[in-house]
Amino acid sequence: MTDVRMLSGLDAAFLYLETPEMPMHVGALSVYELPKGYKGRFITRLRAHMAERIPLAPALRRRLWWMPLHLANPAWVDAPPDLNVHVVEVRLPPSARRGDGMAELEDTVARLHAQLLDRTRPLWKFHVLEGLSPSADGLRRVAVYSQLHHAAVDGQAAVALAQVILDTQAQGRVIELRPSRRPRVDRLGVSDMLRSAIASEALQVAHIVRQLPATVGTVLDTAALVLGRGGWLQRNGRGKNARSVSNLTLAPRTALNHSVGASRAYATVSLPLDELKDCSHRHEATLNDLVLLLCGSALRSYFLVRGDLPRKSLVAAVPISLREKGDTRADNQASMSLVSLGTHLASLRRRLAHVKSATAAMKSTMGSLRSILPTDYPSIGVPWIAEAASALYGKARVADRIPLVANLVISNVPGPPCPLYLAGARMLSNHPTSIVVHGLGLNITVQSYDTHMDFGLMADAQAMPQVRELAQGIRDAWLELQALTTAAVSRATVRPSASAPAAKRRSS
Repeated sequence: MTDVRMLSGLDAAFLYLETPEMPMHVGALSVYELPKGYKGRFITRLRAHMAERIPLAPALRRRLWWMPLHLANPAWVDAPPDLNVHVVEVRLPPSARRGDGMAELEDTVARLHAQLLDRTRPLWKFHVLEGLSPSADGLRRVAVYSQLHHAAVDGQAAVALAQVILDTQAQGRVIELRPSRRPRVDRLGVSDMLRSAIASEALQVAHIVRQLPATVGTVLDTAALVLGRGGWLQRNGRGKNARSVSNLTLAPRTALNHSVGASRAYATVSLPLDELKDCSHRHEATLNDLVLLLCGSALRSYFLVRGDLPRKSLVAAVPISLREKGDTRADNQASMSLVSLGTHLASLRRRLAHVKSATAAMKSTMGSLRSILPTDYPSIGVPWIAEAASALYGKARVADRIPLVANLVISNVPGPPCPLYLAGARMLSNHPTSIVVHGLGLNITVQSYDTHMDFGLMADAQAMPQVRELAQGIRDAWLELQALTTAAVSRATVRPSASAPAAKRRSS
């Protein structure tokens, strides 16, 4: 029997949800500095580099094979990519050479991000963006905008894929290839595909039945926790009168929360990583707490200026990884949780306390559910239903009328702590690009790289055409947080000890 690897239910969902208004690919805008004396076209060297690394990256050398009549989820089959099609060059406008070029890069990425990937080929594409001004050291710069379909990778899987493509030194590394023992699939018969689909369905049903008792118990325990019977406040030593934050509430409607169009707006921000870490330690917060705080503060300012700030706090949908440590498979293993951002609070100090309580409540609830959240499920008949429902959802503008549980998506993905290189070029920055969907017209994805945190803000162009104003709001919120931290440190430094007055009286 031919070996067929079917997509999981979660992976396939990103295919069924995709429409011209909702492209389902993720990626990044990365800026590189070429070595001194570099000559020739970077795209030529990049294609040669990718040809060496493709054998180590299964996600880049497989394409979709659809089941007959779309009866079940499609399968992945081997398909060597044509690098002349998957690695292309794009010229930036002349204005990119008169400054740092970030505005031109952002506009180009917004345009390219709205284009769907070709489903008859492996679901990825690299755009080499030429025409940037030299770096501060006078070295040539080039950017790469990558597209990877979310059906093939999630955030953590994309990081694992980057470890294959990128190097920790300009000279690269020796790649040892082991011949694959998997049979090459050139043609699949209808009987083979249906047999594989039915076998996969049977295994999934059996797994669900086996897990059902534990799942029911976990759900009941979590419900009791959320309702306060033995909840997280008591278990963490906080009294009954301690102030808690509930994330289980409807979100207020904003300009972001409508059916999205086919165009995008994109902006970037970079903040110093070490200073963010120091700030998080001083406030007894996590780095993710600060990311949520900065994004929430910027959103508060953005809507306050326009007179549209809701009285109720905005709520962020936050992806939660379900991936076990060391798992580098190129698939999706994630779910979503909700976090209240405290945008209704004018005080930055109170907003930080609100976010810390909200993330603590989220972690307590999600901790017990992680083991039972499904990433795969039976799919016979699902493609018909899911694709029809997705098309109808957009055309009927259902997102404009239904109650909201979140206003935007905020995702924080840990990245490499050291400089990386691509085909001999040093990466200077790495700003993520992600997905917006009907009802959630803004996605802020953050990834640490080397000495900084790189934010990528992807918005529906109709919902938030001035997304660069929001990016500036994140910078302003960071300055405000730095000032708050400095003031707190100064107060702690100059505060006199309690015994000082008594000592002074004795000496007199």
